Amino acid sequence: MTEPVFFAPQRRFTVDEIATATGAALADPAHGDIAIEGVATVGQARPATLIFIEDKKLAGQLAGTSAAAVLCRSELANLVPDSVAALITDRPHLAFTQAAKLLFPSSARPEPVTGETGISEAAHISETATIEAGAIVEAGAVIGAGAAVGAGTVVAPGAVVGPQCRIGREGYIGPGASVLCAFLGDRVIVHGGSRIGQDGFGYVPGPRGAEKVPQLGRVIIQDDVEIGANATVDRGAIGDTVIGQGTKIDNLVQIAHNVQIGRFCLIAGQCGISGSVTLGDFVALGGGVGIKDHLNIGTGAQIAAGSGLMYDVPAGEKWAGRPARPYRDFFREVNALRAMSSKKRKGGEPNEQ
Repeated sequence: MTEPVFFAPQRRFTVDEIATATGAALADPAHGDIAIEGVATVGQARPATLIFIEDKKLAGQLAGTSAAAVLCRSELANLVPDSVAALITDRPHLAFTQAAKLLFPSSARPEPVTGETGISEAAHISETATIEAGAIVEAGAVIGAGAAVGAGTVVAPGAVVGPQCRIGREGYIGPGASVLCAFLGDRVIVHGGSRIGQDGFGYVPGPRGAEKVPQLGRVIIQDDVEIGANATVDRGAIGDTVIGQGTKIDNLVQIAHNVQIGRFCLIAGQCGISGSVTLGDFVALGGGVGIKDHLNIGTGAQIAAGSGLMYDVPAGEKWAGRPARPYRDFFREVNALRAMSSKKRKGGEPNEQ
């Protein structure tokens, strides 16, 4: 049985075309016609592949490389063999990413699972829904009453778009995902199994136990947001839950009701953001960060993986730890504990009384 190829290059590209697409400078114009058919790491380079190198520690591997071309900074160009095209750029990894998307466009934006090119007869679509020309609705998908799906958007098998929801153009709603009480902008990607717009976790004590608080708000997701697999975004209680333009959210992230996330934030897997938290623009959360409700995280702040946040974070600061505190304080405490532990080992265990 032939091993399947999940991503094939759309065509061959020359080194000149790669240079033009990435803004890199070709060190030797004579290499411009070399063909590129794929990408690889430095250690797994094959003929006709493009690689990149940023770490000087790996530069020694360039000597015997089989790659056709390498993206690198100018100070490493002299290490590239004469037979290999050297593409000079200040940001090799970024240029490599751009080149990989050029070669393999379907790897960056999901495509229909069934190969549908329009509206499947096996989809369930309300008569009052609006599906723009060029949208793809695959078998088993459900589009509710009054909902709208924009041109170029793919609604994958088993996905649900609830009544009155709006899905913008060139987006993607993955297999088994659900979108309820939500407005999504253009080029929004929601990966499989994610849940958008279900009611938030809101209860008040009552005479017979916890009394459910009606969740009457919406989810607003702006343009160019990507939400990973099996993530959850609760709708607002009265106001809206908002995710700003260009924000990228990893798999298995929980975003509670009334959360306000700014533009171009990065939120890694297994983060939990409690209700009514506000994140400014360009905030970065490492994996497994937990944030207490009603906190404000300033623009450009960075929170280290595994941190537990209980206080507001000023703009631009870096925090770490459980409970989280500024980096400098966190590492001062870590170093102090290390010093104490080292002294105890050198001095031996204390005598038992």
